[in-house]
Amino acid sequence: MTYTPERKPASAATRAVLAPVVNSLPFDDLTDFDLARRGFLAAPPERAILGRMGGPAWNLDDYAYQTEGSPAPDTVHPSLWRQAQLNNIAGLFEVVPGVYQVRGLDISNITFVRGERGWIIIDPLTGTEMARVALAMVNEHVEERPVTAVIYTHSHTDHFGGILGVTTRDAVEAGEVPIFAPAGFLEEVVSENIIAGTAMLRRATYMYGALLPKDAQGHVDTGLGKQLPAAPMVSLVAPTRDVTDAYETVVVDGTTIEFQLTPGTEAPAEMNMYFPQYRALCLAENCTANFHNLYTLRGAQVRDGLAWSKYTHEAMLRYQERADVTFASHHWPRWGREAITEFLEDQRDLYRYVHDQTMRLANLGYTSKEISEQVALPDGLAQRFYLRDYYGTVRHNTKAVYQRYLGWFDANPASLNPWPPQEAGRRYVEFMGGADEVIRKAAASADAGDYRWAAEVMNHLVFADPSNQQARFLQADILEQLGYQSESGPWRDFYLTGAQELRANGTILKGFKVNGMGPHIVVAMKMSQVFDVLGVRLNGPQLAHLSLRVNVVLEDRDEQWSFGLRHGTLHAAPAHVDEPTHTLRGTFDGLTGMATGNSEWADLLASGALRVEGDATVFQAFVEGLTPFTFDFEIVLP
Repeated sequence: MTYTPERKPASAATRAVLAPVVNSLPFDDLTDFDLARRGFLAAPPERAILGRMGGPAWNLDDYAYQTEGSPAPDTVHPSLWRQAQLNNIAGLFEVVPGVYQVRGLDISNITFVRGERGWIIIDPLTGTEMARVALAMVNEHVEERPVTAVIYTHSHTDHFGGILGVTTRDAVEAGEVPIFAPAGFLEEVVSENIIAGTAMLRRATYMYGALLPKDAQGHVDTGLGKQLPAAPMVSLVAPTRDVTDAYETVVVDGTTIEFQLTPGTEAPAEMNMYFPQYRALCLAENCTANFHNLYTLRGAQVRDGLAWSKYTHEAMLRYQERADVTFASHHWPRWGREAITEFLEDQRDLYRYVHDQTMRLANLGYTSKEISEQVALPDGLAQRFYLRDYYGTVRHNTKAVYQRYLGWFDANPASLNPWPPQEAGRRYVEFMGGADEVIRKAAASADAGDYRWAAEVMNHLVFADPSNQQARFLQADILEQLGYQSESGPWRDFYLTGAQELRANGTILKGFKVNGMGPHIVVAMKMSQVFDVLGVRLNGPQLAHLSLRVNVVLEDRDEQWSFGLRHGTLHAAPAHVDEPTHTLRGTFDGLTGMATGNSEWADLLASGALRVEGDATVFQAFVEGLTPFTFDFEIVLP
């Protein structure tokens, strides 16, 4: 049989997997659709919002094919199709009088709370463009007011990146618009978006289906929201006020806010908040209408499922008597004490069940892969749509719990030092009788509907010989069917993006020489973080012989710093050293441009943004040992 690069329809095996789903869940319960529409005030003024690259950063018409009430195509899991229709409900909504949300203009929600003088904004979305439109909507349809404060609930880009769409750096620096964030916020932003930013962004193109067509055979929904915006203007203004106590009450623009810190939950730095004036509880991204990630597939620190459950329990005990509504930074609110209590109890039980059952089995000697096959939610949880695997999944979250406690090693010595994929692939293919035999056997497994096994087998051949076109095309067909079967939006997008790149013979980002260290986030970094980034870029083997002692003089900052290079490692301190080998003079922007690779060294020297005193040849060798990061590396090919 000859395999071709075209997208394929759902196979008979996929249709057989998905057909029973319709009768296994309460699809006749339309409560969530009523909740998602409640309080509707206005539709977005435009369906498409242009981004900084000239094309749409956001386009609601991409999902016009998801007609509400229509049955799921046989290429989409019916439960994910339902979630996609809910996430299509977009506009400005009144949560309670005085609290408003714009939903559906980004993967996240932006919330406006009426203060005495102006708007207190919670989570200004991913990009400037969408945040600006959202602010205009609330000013037009509710009341035009100045922005008097901003709150970042946690350290993920879709909750701070649109800050310059609602305020300015000058207003923040002048003290006119305080910005509140949980303790550790800035450190975690840099950790994810800068130190690991390039790798994470590349993986995110898979997780969010950024390059897939928007149709029933492509990207449908992330489960958490429609998608990430396409090339928006992402920025960061550093918080002016850290929330440091477990429970902390402040008055902002005449409005009392009770903060509850929840570190280690959905983000390492995160917090809930309660507004007694409005009897409204904001749950950040800790309790939304899906099972969230204890490990996110784009890559991040593993989250603490036990702490997540406990913080949710504490929020329920503390606020259930005082809250008439809960809302979050994704999805739609829930009203009424009974509904709020039930929702929080279910969310609490979900994370606790997966945590406890994983560790029960781990203490019986089961490994993460074995545990993921055994843990399934009891019906009382599994039948709740707001606990379903739309974003995180029971399967990969059990592995996250295991990893948090026991790490990557399953204690089997055979797993201790395996061959990397290319070498293992070559050996597997030889053991299985050669490429033709591998293709024949994998195709037979796929024809029988055993796509999981077929994908594992074919991966060995693809890595052993990526030039084998038939192997790539067959593997793409296999991954595609796994995508169609997935209830999780990110699982679907991973499978389908893998298929897309296999058919294209590699990443379609090839030659896209951009790193993940966005200059509009870098500007908010602390000096110590700049040197952390510089250290990550060092090519240790290349620079192992080089020793430097460098004083740094930034003419636009009243700070003294130095860094040293020794044994291919970099160490920095907030003081100058005696007898430096070099002095580096210039601006903070020049230093961050060098540290991140956002600026060419020759351009920094030519513009005067940086100047070097000392042996220029030696310092040039240091600069040439800074590894350039670009996110056009391969994932499904060697």
